[in-house]
Amino acid sequence: MSINKIEHIGIAVSNLDASEKLFSQLLGCEPYKREEVASEGVITSFFLLGDIKIELLAATNENSPIAKFIEKKGEGIHHIAFDTANITNTLSEKSQQGFQLINATPKDGADNKQIAFLHPKSTNSVLVELCQDK
Repeated sequence: MSINKIEHIGIAVSNLDASEKLFSQLLGCEPYKREEVASEGVITSFFLLGDIKIELLAATNENSPIAKFIEKKGEGIHHIAFDTANITNTLSEKSQQGFQLINATPKDGADNKQIAFLHPKSTNSVLVELCQDK
């Protein structure tokens, strides 16, 4: 099987500090790391809940995909990420199954992952991220 589990749920936020406080209170735990992904124009903050992560994403510039998402749709769930043991093979498999790829090859992402996205037009309007540990 190419998909192992839900790895994390990504949530777009306007104010990372305020959202960390909100989610700390909601989840009853503190974030375990903050990380900037300059190539994506985001700062991420991760919470661990059982074996699933919640990733808060805040834009670092107005051209960031997260800034554009918030401008268009407001804050909220941005994507669901699925863990895979071999992201390259999974991308090939999903492409052959008719899923539209945003990224044909994996790229570096947050939390020591290789990532790639499937287009929401082919996944019932859900942005799907595939990820694999580096």
